[in-house]
Amino acid sequence: MKKSIVLATAVATALTSGVAFAELSANASFTSNYMWRGMTQTSDQAAAQGGLDWSHDSGIYVGTWASNVDFSGVGDGYEMDLYAGFAGEAGDFGYDIGVATYMYPVTPEFNFTEAYLTGSFSMLSVGVYSTIDAAHGNTDGVFDQGDLYVTASVDFAAGGNDISVYAGSYMFDCDGTTATSCGEVDYNHYGVSLSKDSFTFAVDKNDYDETKSGDPSTDNVRVSVSYAFDVEL
Repeated sequence: MKKSIVLATAVATALTSGVAFAELSANASFTSNYMWRGMTQTSDQAAAQGGLDWSHDSGIYVGTWASNVDFSGVGDGYEMDLYAGFAGEAGDFGYDIGVATYMYPVTPEFNFTEAYLTGSFSMLSVGVYSTIDAAHGNTDGVFDQGDLYVTASVDFAAGGNDISVYAGSYMFDCDGTTATSCGEVDYNHYGVSLSKDSFTFAVDKNDYDETKSGDPSTDNVRVSVSYAFDVEL
């Protein structure tokens, strides 16, 4: 698919950079509800997830991640993501720039690709994500080129726990202005998570207006367990 060209180029560049100082790692998790940017991706049901990441000392990385999804309540297959980028530090400031493509083989009309830029300083992290290609456009779907998502979080440790307070805002190019079939779908969300070792407890809330969009909005409490490990090259 055309939206994967940019990502494929980045992956090819990374793989030809050599593996002398590379690291391969994997992760697996189980969550009571797959929440993404303040919205459930599994109709408030559980999800099994896992990924594989390759990183180089230069800061280049590539990876893939997958999860089951359910947008209709009857089972919609799975999501598979591919991403590549460059991460590093400049003094006390950390940065990450990259591109990610989100693919849904059972519901390909939801496929889209976005470019992102994130930064962190001390306890504060911010990120900007822009959709650069979408399979469905704004015929009757949501994702379209020009969608913008911004987020910020404050992360700190307390009492042996890792705490994150976060918020985000999704601004869709298709929001009842360029295509009336989309409805008014812009929304904000916020939440807090508490993690200890492999366990995470989180509460999420959003202001998505289901009366205008026609889609359900849910506020969630979720519990997740995750495990990450290195893979020998």
